[in-house]
Amino acid sequence: MKPSRFVHYEPTSVDQAVMILADVCEQDGRVLAGGQTLVPAMALRLARPAYLVDINRIEELRSLAVHEGRLRIGACVRHADFHQAPEPGPLGRLLATVVHHIAHLPIRTRGTFCGSIANADPASEWCLVAATLDAVLEARSLRGTRHIDAIDFFHGYMATALAPDELLVSASLPVLAMDTRFGFHEYSRRAGDFAQAMALATYEIRDGLMRNVRIGVGGVEDRPRRMQAAQACLEGEAPDSDTFARAAEAAAVECEPTDAGDDERAYRRDLVRAVVRRALAQAHAATAASQA
Repeated sequence: MKPSRFVHYEPTSVDQAVMILADVCEQDGRVLAGGQTLVPAMALRLARPAYLVDINRIEELRSLAVHEGRLRIGACVRHADFHQAPEPGPLGRLLATVVHHIAHLPIRTRGTFCGSIANADPASEWCLVAATLDAVLEARSLRGTRHIDAIDFFHGYMATALAPDELLVSASLPVLAMDTRFGFHEYSRRAGDFAQAMALATYEIRDGLMRNVRIGVGGVEDRPRRMQAAQACLEGEAPDSDTFARAAEAAAVECEPTDAGDDERAYRRDLVRAVVRRALAQAHAATAASQA
């Protein structure tokens, strides 16, 4: 199939882009960056935007750099830009690890980090990273600039805090302390498929104990989020398999799968139990390797 007719705009600055978006947003205008979700939907006529605001010619949106302790990721930064660690510490290594779980190479060469965030698919790896690491999202419109914490950004399945006239211009992540350990694990039926469950775990080691513990789970509920009960099981504890098992059980109990049937929800909780435990095991393996 072919897409329905649309008007294509190619602004060359953020100011120009938000001006155009303000004019067309109420007439089903859409922003185009990587287009890996929007373009296939248009080809099948599941989406029929009357206007496309193509931001790929805006050079400032290609920025990927550390500034004042945060990694700022512009709206046109591709998934493939993370194949190499974008900063030398644990955050860079974490992003370079996670990116290889995203779809397939052709999609990673076109899709964008911020586009994935704006799409807000619960099975998106970058959405889980944003929720777990407390990303801050920068939205721009003619009304000004808003900085939105990740906890307030995701409103549900493919729903966000972005207003129709707002352009997501960047996301920023805190640079992690050098003693931070991380683990990421996801389960999907085949490589490249959407994750049925995934977990990201990070913690710092101080005097042999885990501090500043973060555990995020995605692909199970209508949005990714941190598992507070699981984090509480680990904070101030020594890393070991028994403690990890308790945290995994707490995450399985805390999560609220969106599946309709009891058996499906039980299956998802089993997956959460497994991916959290394996993510923590990966982080612990990194701890042991650093001490060897």
